[in-house]
Amino acid sequence: MELLFVHGALVRDGDWWWSPTAALLDRAGVRSRSVALPSCGEAPAADGTSGLVADAAALRAALDDVDDPDGAVVVGHSYGGTVIAEAGRHRAVARLLFVSSYLPDVGTAQGTIMADEPDPVSIGDGGEGRLAVSGYDAASFGARFLQDADPDTQRAGWERVTAQDATAFVTPTTGAGWQGVDSTYVVCTEDRSTTVGLQRSHAARATRSVDVPTGHHPFVTRPDLVAEQVLALR
Repeated sequence: MELLFVHGALVRDGDWWWSPTAALLDRAGVRSRSVALPSCGEAPAADGTSGLVADAAALRAALDDVDDPDGAVVVGHSYGGTVIAEAGRHRAVARLLFVSSYLPDVGTAQGTIMADEPDPVSIGDGGEGRLAVSGYDAASFGARFLQDADPDTQRAGWERVTAQDATAFVTPTTGAGWQGVDSTYVVCTEDRSTTVGLQRSHAARATRSVDVPTGHHPFVTRPDLVAEQVLALR
């Protein structure tokens, strides 16, 4: 089994975010890699695409390269779930795992998903048609997104925050790649970024859900819990 990790919004370097869980999975014989998202400046966009559409194209291209006869598990974190939706159905996808993420209907933009959150993440102009987190520093970012990590890990996470193409947040989805695919949703009950209520509303669309007592990034802070859910999908 192969695994593809699709990270969330406004960060880069998915390999770093996923690495604690990847190490555990590697010992269990599961190959994993992250998808570089063009909207976050990690890879060139396909011709004529940008934002969410470019990210979905990058995921489809990564799936095209899957050669495991058992197919792939795709893990979507936060905005990564919207990328999975936009990518649509793909022959290589065997299972889906959503971590504090979203399973949007066709026609739903990322910004719309977050519109009713009571304490939204502050976002500002990142220049050149991009958006970025606003008003945070290493300490406040760590306290909100990685409160269950040590200070060094919080600082390393902050170093990977980046501006992102604004169209990633306003483009309505044209697909619902999660529909008809066996899926597990990991609800992060101590998440300070996405409310548990919003998580549960999307978890209801998955095949099953499980609660974990973590913040927004359990694959960093409790990789054992995330690896357990991945291995249960084999």
